Parts: sequence; structure tokens; C-alpha cells
Amino acid sequence: MSDKKFICDRMLKRLAVWLRLSGYDTLCDEVLERVNPRKEDTYLVENFADRILLTRDRELYERRKLKGMPVKLVKSSNVGEQLKEVSELGIRIFPVMKRCTVCNSELRKPTEEEILEVAERENLGEHILKKDLWYCENCKKLYWVGGHWKNMVKFLKKHDLI
Repeated sequence: MSDKKFICDRMLKRLAVWLRLSGYDTLCDEVLERVNPRKEDTYLVENFADRILLTRDRELYERRKLKGMPVKLVKSSNVGEQLKEVSELGIRIFPVMKRCTVCNSELRKPTEEEILEVAERENLGEHILKKDLWYCENCKKLYWVGGHWKNMVKFLKKHDLI
């Protein structure tokens, strides 16, 4: 796993989710929702020097580049192609259970009480108790390897990422 950290502009929300699925510390909407939309680009240019900014906005890319801050211009609007573009940064795209796809928090093993609380709230049923689970303390959400995992792997194979 790379120690690279990212921040995506609003145009790359789906890419941010895939990076989180692959275990990368990736910020997006959660840091931008507090910012005036008209000042968002300036905020992204002046902050997060420790993160690679991923953007489809050429002007934002140029402004950040002029400041000498890490940035990558993503050209495609297709998330599969976007993943190929960012994999050029030396990162591996493959689902792992390390980060919450919603809030970017680190996942951990849940307690039995947390499992039961989420299972009841979301009507998950008894089968969930047999799964290998991960938990987001912030979102109170459970993750497990299921059919969606197979679909993600199939998607990555289709785009020659694995």
C-alpha cells in the first residue's frame, strides 16, 4: 500500500470512492461542503499540500501546479478510465477493507454489540453474523465481502486494472 494521499474535486466523487475502496486516504465532499462553492477552487489551491489533488478542471490544475503543489489532471469522464489514469501514479487499484467509502474514516473490526445494532437498524438478518465484518465508527456502517465485491473485481478486470 502506498502512503499517497488524495483530495478529489467534486467532479471526481466516484473516483474518490474507488480510491477509498482501494485503501487510499482520499478526501472529497466532506471537506468541501463547508466551503463557499465560489471559493472552492481557491480553497483547493491553498490547502492540502500533503495530498495529490485530482481534478478534471484544467484551470484548477494549472493554478495548483503554479503553486508547486501535487496535482493530476484527470482527462476522462469515465470512472474506469479515470482509475487507469491515476494508477499511473504508482498506486494499486483493488478493493480492500481499510477505509469507509462514505466518510474516509479507517475501518476496524466491530464489536458484537455494534454488529447487532447495525443488523437491527438495517434489517440485515442473522446471516450477517457469519460474515467477516469491518466497521466505520463515524458512519456506524458495516462492510463485508459479498456480491458487490465480485462486481467490483469484474469491473476492474473489464478495465484491465487487474
